[in-house]
Amino acid sequence: MGRTGERNVCKYLKKRGFRILKTNYTTPFGEADIVAKSRDGYTCFVEVKARETDSFGLPTEAVTRQKQDRYRKIAQFYCISCGEEIPIRFDVASVFEGEIEYFEGAFL
Repeated sequence: MGRTGERNVCKYLKKRGFRILKTNYTTPFGEADIVAKSRDGYTCFVEVKARETDSFGLPTEAVTRQKQDRYRKIAQFYCISCGEEIPIRFDVASVFEGEIEYFEGAFL
C-alpha cells in the first residue's frame, strides 16, 4: 500500500507542476519517500503516509518529531551532495481512503 500511495502522490505532484527528482531517496540517515522541485523553486522532501482505515490514527499523526528530525538530516545530506545551497521545504502527503491531502511546509 505504501508504494502505491507514493506512486499516486507522484502523479498528484506532477499534475500540479512539480518535477520529481528522486523517489525512495536513501541516505545514511534514512529514506525520503519523494524529493521534488516545486513550481516556486523549492526542493521538497515529501513524506507519504498512507492508510486504509483510521484504526491506527490518521496518516499525518504518524509524522513524529523523530521522523521530522530524520528528514532534516536527509535534506542536509542532499544539499551537501548537491554542493550548493538550495531552498528546501518539508511536505507531507496523507493518503486516506484513496484521497490525497497535501500539506506544504508541514514542518520546519
